[in-house]
Amino acid sequence: MLWVLLLLLILIVFGFGFTMQILWYVALVLLVVWIAGFAMRGRRGGRSRGGHRDGRSRP
Repeated sequence: MLWVLLLLLILIVFGFGFTMQILWYVALVLLVVWIAGFAMRGRRGGRSRGGHRDGRSRP
């Protein structure tokens, strides 16, 4: 029973390390997408809804 628990612990630690490395790459990609979106919004002047901040049109 002890060997099974030890093997399970090793698999959990290995899986956690593998997952953390992949999460670093995912975080890097999301950061690049966020920066690109921020830069594109800045070029348009920040107004994408016809000039109204709340998105509603005038009656």
